[in-house]
Amino acid sequence: MPDITAGSSAAKPTVLFVCVHNAGRSQMAAGYLSALSQGQVEVLSAGSEPKDQINPVAIQAMAEDGIDIANNVPKILTVEAVKDSDVVITMGCGDACPIFPGKRYEDWELADPAGQGIESVRPIRDDIKARIQKLLAEILPATV
Repeated sequence: MPDITAGSSAAKPTVLFVCVHNAGRSQMAAGYLSALSQGQVEVLSAGSEPKDQINPVAIQAMAEDGIDIANNVPKILTVEAVKDSDVVITMGCGDACPIFPGKRYEDWELADPAGQGIESVRPIRDDIKARIQKLLAEILPATV
């Protein structure tokens, strides 16, 4: 049976996660999508007002689930990042994200892990993981 993807111009989907500080929620989401998509999705994350480092409790919460985001660096949200993405998922950044026609936008209402302890961050992490699993099922074709 011929491989119908060979020579196809269809690139892998790009997903951008945006929150204000790009230090917690968006980094956890990007970490899960990178790990769970096994390279089938281009993953970006950014913040409208990025912090200088990732939230250490978010790093700890993700490490508990086997995902290392310790070396990630918060990045500033750019118009190019939004233009280059197929799916843009915001997490409490309000109107900071530019809107372009033809893109899929979602706003995930998630508690902000900033300043919270690990007991409070774990449920946020688990909520993000469940949303990532649902998103993957929607954007990647089922493999047989």
